[in-house]
Amino acid sequence: MIKESVLKFLKLDSLVQNLTGYVETKVELMKLEIKEDLAKGLSRVAVFIVLAFTFVLFIVFFSVAVAFKLGESMGTFGGFAVVAGFYLLLAIVTFLSRENIFNKLEKELGELMTKKKK
Repeated sequence: MIKESVLKFLKLDSLVQNLTGYVETKVELMKLEIKEDLAKGLSRVAVFIVLAFTFVLFIVFFSVAVAFKLGESMGTFGGFAVVAGFYLLLAIVTFLSRENIFNKLEKELGELMTKKKK
């Protein structure tokens, strides 16, 4: 009771109400911004998954086609062995340079995450 009368006397009651309204509005705005950022992020992930899946299908079918084409001149087993050897070589190179790749990815993702919104 005394607190309310002191606030009214000093005309701070409207200031407190305005400040409370401001804080509530700011919280709602932050919630909406988080939802927007989450929706953008999820849509990018979904597009990336579709593109990655399509690329993997392309690689598989292209590899089979190359293996059959090489198989015409080397025999079926030879064509598939050459393609498998290529992928083995690619895996070895990737394995040996994994630390460099991880460091570059970590740096790029860190810069992407800290980039300011325009």
